[in-house]
Amino acid sequence: MKTNVAVFFGGRSVEHEISVISALQAINAFNQEKYNVVPIYISKKGRWFTGSNLFNINNYRDMDALERNAEEVFMRPEYGDFNLYRVNTKSGFFSKKDPVVAELHAAIPVLHGTNGEDGVFEGLLETIGIPFAGCNTLSSANGMDKITMKMILRESGVPVVDYVWFTDKQWSAKRDAFIEEVEKKIGYPVIVKPANLGSSVGIGKAADRAQLIEKVDNACRFSQRIIVEHMIEKMKEINCSVLGDCDDHQPSVCEEPISKGDFLSYDEKYRGGNEGMAASEKRIPADLPDETAKRVQHLACETFRVLSCHGVSRVDVMIDESDNQIYVNEINTIPGSLSYYLWEASGIRFDELMDRLVQLALKRKREVERKTFSYDRNIFALGGGGKGGKLGTKGAKA
Repeated sequence: MKTNVAVFFGGRSVEHEISVISALQAINAFNQEKYNVVPIYISKKGRWFTGSNLFNINNYRDMDALERNAEEVFMRPEYGDFNLYRVNTKSGFFSKKDPVVAELHAAIPVLHGTNGEDGVFEGLLETIGIPFAGCNTLSSANGMDKITMKMILRESGVPVVDYVWFTDKQWSAKRDAFIEEVEKKIGYPVIVKPANLGSSVGIGKAADRAQLIEKVDNACRFSQRIIVEHMIEKMKEINCSVLGDCDDHQPSVCEEPISKGDFLSYDEKYRGGNEGMAASEKRIPADLPDETAKRVQHLACETFRVLSCHGVSRVDVMIDESDNQIYVNEINTIPGSLSYYLWEASGIRFDELMDRLVQLALKRKREVERKTFSYDRNIFALGGGGKGGKLGTKGAKA
């Protein structure tokens, strides 16, 4: 019997199209003899669709036509119900389609950015209880938010650069105070980032006060929380992927992305079109001394561990070539192209990577089910408690 695996992608995110590319790469990598892959495309308005037309990337050029030719579906937020249901069950006046499209056995979210990689969607999957590969709600939220992530990493002894953070409303109300804090604590140049976006969206370099104001104002268009970081001027960026769970994981080989500017831009990451991150210019393995490569891999694994990650992630680090210090920049809990190219370079084929993700999903489900939950007891059915009952009634009247 084949395992029915749902791959969720698209979503209400500025990284919508990148998610489509990553998901189709993953779908095509599955071993068709072991798995039935059910594509579930989430539109930019949040509607869910499935259908064979979702497998062809050319169909996404006209998303209105794509949705018209697909089947709209949903899952009930009911624990233990792993069915995928049709929205429209009627076919004519007197007949009905089977409301169930498929019974799902596992899910793999390939959603980048907000509403998909930040714990929002993972919370839905945990509510339903379906086995899924990838970080849970907590680790997804912590990994997606650059501010929270750096707080946790610094507390855990993982090196990060100095930073200042604030909300968009705080910036509007106390702009001069935050400018002064940035200049005293960090100094120029700095990198300004929306706290909860990926793919370099909204990121900018500021070399003076005027540029700082400009870049923060731009970042506020994308996020309510803004982080301003010290910019390493002689920087080498290195990425390393990690596969497994927080108790048992392994690092990939390292890569060095090639950028023409001060940081890797959105266009440089995805100019390969249908190839996504796999086509961006890079050196694999990175040209590093063995000791440095091992240090990067160690920090990547530590980041994965202290954030309680699961599945496959990519950790991006920065090497300050002026003193060879290494700092963790960020973690991508659902990396572009699922970092398959790093795992292929590490001896794990893409189909093997997808197989491992499914097995990780099923393993975590088994481990969660071993835990004891006490909420099945009904305290209202217990005897006594008259006084408490009266108080409760009075409270209800009030």
